[in-house]
Amino acid sequence: MPRALIIVDVQPTFCEGGALPVTGGNAVAEAVAAYVDAHRDEYQLIVTTQDWHIDPGAHFSETPDFVDTWPPHGVAGTAEAELHPALAHVNADVTIKKGQYAAAYSGFEGTTGDGKTLEEALRDAGITDVDVVGLAESHCVACTAVDAARAGFKTRVLRELTAPVTEELGASARQWMTSEHVEIA
Repeated sequence: MPRALIIVDVQPTFCEGGALPVTGGNAVAEAVAAYVDAHRDEYQLIVTTQDWHIDPGAHFSETPDFVDTWPPHGVAGTAEAELHPALAHVNADVTIKKGQYAAAYSGFEGTTGDGKTLEEALRDAGITDVDVVGLAESHCVACTAVDAARAGFKTRVLRELTAPVTEELGASARQWMTSEHVEIA
């Protein structure tokens, strides 16, 4: 069972003090870093995804509805768009950037620096199973996990290594993920 760990959007923009903070985001970053330190040998591949908005069009709004439109966040080239400092030593095997010119919630909507999709990178490495962690559980983690399952990967979300925007949205996301054959571990 070649397994990959997909670390979704653990960026300052989604942590306390960022443009779209998730309560507990900094704690998730620290927990993910500690998990990688303790479990690196269990993964054939470590992947990070980042919101990396260059000109995402209608995704950004001065009057966001927080459903389809959002305040500026994850702006390419800013400190908020970089990986959280806690992950500086993770040395991901694959880095995916998403949302450059349109909204993108799933890591499967992004690409590597050389244009490879996340699915291509996973398949090229012979990956069959994925664990998904990061921010926010109710949005990008859920979308990435569901897309992984739909692509045929055996998919788990490690709940202790993620946080939702709200508990209600988290419960709804977990229900959706479970209905899509994602294991919540």
